[in-house]
Amino acid sequence: MHRFAHRALGACLLFTTALAVIPAFAHATLEKQEAAIGSSYKGVMRVPHGCSGSATIRVRIRIPEGMVGVKPMPKPGWTLETTKGPYARTYELMHGKISEGVKEISWSGGRLPDDQYDEFVFTGSIASDLTPGAKLWFPTVQDCETGADRWIEIPAEGKSAHDLKEPAPGLLLTPGKGN
Repeated sequence: MHRFAHRALGACLLFTTALAVIPAFAHATLEKQEAAIGSSYKGVMRVPHGCSGSATIRVRIRIPEGMVGVKPMPKPGWTLETTKGPYARTYELMHGKISEGVKEISWSGGRLPDDQYDEFVFTGSIASDLTPGAKLWFPTVQDCETGADRWIEIPAEGKSAHDLKEPAPGLLLTPGKGN
C-alpha cells in the first residue's frame, strides 16, 4: 500500500510542477530571471509563439529605470531601433557617470511564425544602489500580422505576476558584492 501511495504522491507532485511551469512558456519571458545588483546582465527575451496563430513581426521592450548602459544585439532579418532618453538620475558605471541611455528597443521587419520560437537579446548594467528582493519589470509588446500581445502588466504591491493575464517579464534583484 505504501508503494502505491508514494507513486500517487509522486505523480501528483510531477503534474503540479508541470502546471506551474507551463504558464511561464505561454508568454514573453526573460531567460535569466535573477540578477545581482551592481552587475552586468545579458537579457534574453524569449518569444515562444505568435498572436493567436498570427506571425510576430515586431518585438518592443521598454527598459526600466535602474537598468543602464543598455546595448541591444542586432538580429539578422530584423531592423533594430532604439529610443534613447534621460534617466531619472545620474548613474555611476565603471567608465564614468551616465545620465541618459536606451529606454526602448524594437526589432521589426522580420517574421516569426506562430509555431516557431525565437530570442531577442540585449545587455546592460544593474544600478548598484537598487534594493535586493525588488524586481525590474520589462514591459514587452509583441506585434503580429494580426493583433498583438501586450506583456505590460506590472503587479500592484502585494500581488504577483501570476495574478495577471499579460504580465510584464520581471527580473528579481539579488544582493551584489556591496549589498
